Amino acid sequence: MLSIPPTAEVVICGAGIAGIAAAYHLAVRQGVKGVVLVDERPPLTLTSDKSTEAYRNWWPGQDGAMVRLMNRSIGLLEELADENENVFRLNRRGYLFATAEAERATGFEKIAGEAEAQGAGPIRIHDGKDGAPAYAPAPAEGYRGQPDGADLIVDTGLIRRHFPYLSPKTLAVLHARRCGWFSGQQLGMYLLERARDAGVRLLQTRVVGLEFKRNRVERGRVDRGRVYSVQVLRDGVTATAIATIPTRHFVNAAGPMLKSVGSLLGAELPVYSERHCKASFPDTRGVVPREAPLLVWEDGQSLPWSAEERAALRESPDTRWLAEALPPGVHARPEGGAASANVLMLWAYRPIAAKEIFPLPEDPYFTEVVLRGMTAMVPGLKAYLERIPRAFVDGGYYTRTRENRFLCGPHPGPHIGQLPDAAPAENPIEGAWVLGALSGFGLMASCAAGELLAAHLTGSPLPPYAAAFDPRRYADPAYLERLESWDDSGQL
Repeated sequence: MLSIPPTAEVVICGAGIAGIAAAYHLAVRQGVKGVVLVDERPPLTLTSDKSTEAYRNWWPGQDGAMVRLMNRSIGLLEELADENENVFRLNRRGYLFATAEAERATGFEKIAGEAEAQGAGPIRIHDGKDGAPAYAPAPAEGYRGQPDGADLIVDTGLIRRHFPYLSPKTLAVLHARRCGWFSGQQLGMYLLERARDAGVRLLQTRVVGLEFKRNRVERGRVDRGRVYSVQVLRDGVTATAIATIPTRHFVNAAGPMLKSVGSLLGAELPVYSERHCKASFPDTRGVVPREAPLLVWEDGQSLPWSAEERAALRESPDTRWLAEALPPGVHARPEGGAASANVLMLWAYRPIAAKEIFPLPEDPYFTEVVLRGMTAMVPGLKAYLERIPRAFVDGGYYTRTRENRFLCGPHPGPHIGQLPDAAPAENPIEGAWVLGALSGFGLMASCAAGELLAAHLTGSPLPPYAAAFDPRRYADPAYLERLESWDDSGQL
């Protein structure tokens, strides 16, 4: 029998990285008592464990809010790594953006200048001329004592010396330095353990409804969860037992289920989901060095097919797109420790809105498409095209807003007339909060996002970047007008 607490100060719906980070900051850093995490699945198992596990403060464009938030989040990651002897293996290898296009190579300097102006750190240009700064490669492990900003290398000789595995057509690389990756599972479990030590309770059950009184959340209604259901089914009875948890605060941190949980409050959250996959395969030929940074090819491309293959693909409307131009952004990184041979590859080559279905529908083309795409950047991978290696493919949903900035703050209410005593959409429901739409950057943003949610809920001072993520931004006509000119979400 699941033990339901008689009351709670805060009920958080969702035990992914967002919900866990919020619970940690509320209980550990803010000292809030009576925090309850509710999720029908074990923690970190729906989408959080499907991540690339990478992080970056490299978000040029727009107004710099993402850079400021990510700087804070990375600072918190480093604090946590300091206090636990880096149990989640944080590194600072960086992101290496590369291009073979002269126009894009010229544009790298502008992009780096934008990032520098927004707080990502200084740009260092390595052009082979007298007086150019020395380039310092990133170490494979560790995160302290490394430069911020970015190294722009346009000296092709220097590129060949440090990155001989890149395409000989590469004209420029931009090495963003306050970037890398870590074990998201280890980070999440560390935060959860600290939160539970501070009194947070985890209930493996499902939120099925909410009761309102005077436009305030009064109780989060939950069923008895998997344990109770199993006992009932064993007796051949199909019934649902409902318990209630009176609470002052309800937090919607439901990840890809954010929209459906929002509907329990009568709200239509401005989010949608995209299906994203990743493939991991053993690089038995050692094409990608184990010490490599995260590699990103910035050029669009057409996949390398033979003339016969391309003609066959064009015959069917289901495969015709495989013979057409595909977008930039294919990327890869080494996965695992020094003893591992695995390489992780990703590419959002068809980012379209999708219904959240679990388990994810299979993409039969993904491994071959992403491998062929990576050969443009790392030609040595062509050795695997004769026999495509068996890969482990999984993924999740990038639940996002239009401009790819997450929602953190008071939960929007329903429109007038949807529920008795309902508030307009721009007016939040007292006692209800939202933390979600963290898209493909949930792990890297989680520490600062959880801190921001806790500040909202407790009435603590908010950081200057808080307004950029507040759901009430959509009630501002000037903000909506600015969105029309934003052409880069920063999503990989």
